[in-house]
Amino acid sequence: MTSVQIPTDITPSEQQAQQYFIKGNYTQAASYYEQAIETEPEVKSHYWNLGLMLLLQGQEAEAQMTWLLGMEEGEVQQVEQWTVELIKVLQTEAERRETLADYSVAWAIRQHIREISPIYVNNLLYLIELSIKLKTFTGDELTSLEVIELIQSEAIIDIELLLQVLGSIINDDPLHSSVLEFAKCCLTHVSEPQSFINILLPAAVKIAHSMQQPKVAISLIELCLRLEPENTELLRHLASFYLRDYNYSQGIEIAKLCYSLSKSLTDQVFAKHLIQRGLMEAPAYWNEACTVSLEQESLLKSLIEEQPINLESARVLRLFNANYYAPYLQDNPHKNREIQNQVAQLCQLNVQEYATEKVQQYKQRILHNRNKQIKIGYLSHCLSRHSVGWLARWLIQHHTREQFDIYGYFINYKQVDDSLQGWYVQQFNQAYLGGIYSDDIAEKIYEDEIDILIDLDSITLDVTCEIMALKPAPVQVTWLGWDASGIPAVDYFIADPYVLPDSAQEYYTEKIWRLPQTYIAVDGFEIGVPTLRRDSLAIPSNAVVFLSAQRGFKRHPDTARLQMRIIKEVPNSYFLIKGIADSEAVQKFFMQLAEEEGVEYSRLRFLDLDPSESVHRANLAIADVVLDTFPYNGATTTLETLWMGIPLITRVGQQFAARNSYTMMMNAGITEGIAWTDEEYVQWGVRLGKDEKLREQISWKLRQSRHTAPLWNAKQFTRDMEKAYEQMWQRYLDI
Repeated sequence: MTSVQIPTDITPSEQQAQQYFIKGNYTQAASYYEQAIETEPEVKSHYWNLGLMLLLQGQEAEAQMTWLLGMEEGEVQQVEQWTVELIKVLQTEAERRETLADYSVAWAIRQHIREISPIYVNNLLYLIELSIKLKTFTGDELTSLEVIELIQSEAIIDIELLLQVLGSIINDDPLHSSVLEFAKCCLTHVSEPQSFINILLPAAVKIAHSMQQPKVAISLIELCLRLEPENTELLRHLASFYLRDYNYSQGIEIAKLCYSLSKSLTDQVFAKHLIQRGLMEAPAYWNEACTVSLEQESLLKSLIEEQPINLESARVLRLFNANYYAPYLQDNPHKNREIQNQVAQLCQLNVQEYATEKVQQYKQRILHNRNKQIKIGYLSHCLSRHSVGWLARWLIQHHTREQFDIYGYFINYKQVDDSLQGWYVQQFNQAYLGGIYSDDIAEKIYEDEIDILIDLDSITLDVTCEIMALKPAPVQVTWLGWDASGIPAVDYFIADPYVLPDSAQEYYTEKIWRLPQTYIAVDGFEIGVPTLRRDSLAIPSNAVVFLSAQRGFKRHPDTARLQMRIIKEVPNSYFLIKGIADSEAVQKFFMQLAEEEGVEYSRLRFLDLDPSESVHRANLAIADVVLDTFPYNGATTTLETLWMGIPLITRVGQQFAARNSYTMMMNAGITEGIAWTDEEYVQWGVRLGKDEKLREQISWKLRQSRHTAPLWNAKQFTRDMEKAYEQMWQRYLDI
């Protein structure tokens, strides 16, 4: 218990009262204060303390009467002074209770302070803070207590307390309608902008990504920018949030402003990456995207040549995925991988520099039992209703628990209702619901003594990259989420005989581990009820329907032009276009191509996104043929198309991203539709568009493949992965 100082200049009765108060004997303490009042009725502090003793016994009415008795017959000025003294007595006890974590009593005392002085704003702030600690805060208190109005009236406010409460509120209930207004009213009292930014920025990141509410996050960042309008860190996040909210034009504009203000080479690289991201989502800006890509390549080469090894974590994080869009623009794995590998190596050198102690600690891990079950850790921000989540679930489901302990490490655990995320949490022996901090998650992986860590994200998430660079597990593997990251701390990259050519090892730093048949297999997909009908789209029932459903940055103009040539050459054909992108820009992009290739606008249909993945899969059935993208193929979309028994045309290249559909078709037993040149792509499109019998044969083969093909045998695929894990682990032990 916190000690209470007893003044030396007090009466014996008051001294006795204080002693009993300290011991929690409020009845005896009250008795002595009553004696003190009889002895010294003019000493008002006796009334304040007696009322407090009664209050602590639950006698609220009696406490109030005692305080009123002490104030009766006083002049206005005296009553004001006595009220200040009474509040001080109550506040001192409230603070003592707070240090003892006795929040309910502290809250009750502060409620009485509020009744005595309803506009004492600091007390109201403490009440809110206590409500949060007691888990009774609803957010409505900001309105009911009129706190916002009082703060706006420029009352005398404890700034440190104000910011503390702002942080507590925004962490407790960030989406409440009054939170933004509360943050806004705090602005006029902020003298140190960074203290305000340090509260709102992490909250905005959480709101945008974990809670998937980028609009709210945008509003918070814009508040911060009122204090520092040229803060590049704020502008970077703001641009990212706009892009996440599909407001590409605004995101591009902010990213360009950020680039113009960036002084260091690393900051320029990331600002350029954001510009590129916005442009890539809007195919109408493809030429500008290509120009920006060349500028980014030049910046990265300069950075690689400079080789800075004193970069702080925030800059390294942004650098990991700065080369992300290269494979979407060109199928040139030799060049793309060389740059990616060099950037990843530079990042790891910096990680080793600023996290030397941890890197050394993880490197010196002691293996206690070589014959135990192998501990496999799966690391990702996508263990949810995400493409990676839909595909990786079969491996997790079929894992042999007798041989392997399976751990799941969720990065930026999404605080939303997600049934698949909930399923994953239940499947792992242990699930760590992590945030966005690499060191926390890496330390947990190390403490859990994970033997083999599987990275499902690659460079799609910077936090994952930093964790892998720290190397918290002795064997580290990249699988599924993207191409390999190039991080030297990653030992293996999972592939198969088709998805990478034999010569690929020369441009990978990771050892390519080829599974015998396929690097991915699923047992199937849930199919919903279709919502698309040909008649609702004004498409004749006897028409040939082509479909392309991909994100904007996969729509390379050269491939889109080939698709237009197919539509032109197949009579009575229509082209359905769907996917996350700037919808206006996508329509402009395809309309222009149609005009250039002589295709009537009336043969194009632009579809809205479906309400769920299962409905999307059901709606694929409206298509006769699906046209894949190049140089970046579909992956989950390809699997869904093949599962629905729909013929697919894909163009095969050299890089991993240009061979995804190829390996999936081969592992489904289908070669019809595999094109090795642009000319073959068009030829297959025209042939399948005109040959209904061939389409039916392919559909029949795909339906039959469900019972025999490696692509649909997730259990066998799991055995192949487990065998790979055992061999990887044995190699490690043999070193």
